[in-house]
Amino acid sequence: MNVYRYTTRGGKDVIKNYLDKLPVIEKAEGYRILELLELNGLPALEELNTRQLSKKLWEIKFNYKDRMMYVIADKDNIYILHACKKQKGKAEKFELNTAKKRAKELGQELGKKFV
Repeated sequence: MNVYRYTTRGGKDVIKNYLDKLPVIEKAEGYRILELLELNGLPALEELNTRQLSKKLWEIKFNYKDRMMYVIADKDNIYILHACKKQKGKAEKFELNTAKKRAKELGQELGKKFV
């Protein structure tokens, strides 16, 4: 499976930047998840702690408070749009809105509707 990480127009890989700032064990878990998705494709999601946030926007929970928000474009392509730490009982509204905005941008690029 192709795993695409959100990159700003200036070329900044926001997912990599987030993961690289985590403590070593948490960072390793984040990269392990990305590798699982690349190697095993959609079946890897069955092994991970995921939940639907809205329509086609989902999140992978790891290390208790870390989250990666994603959309699946098709059986061969997944887009990791945002990564953050959960601060309260729910995903922060700002974090969720950031992921939705990126999903909308991606949908326009791909001609699909994710939100």
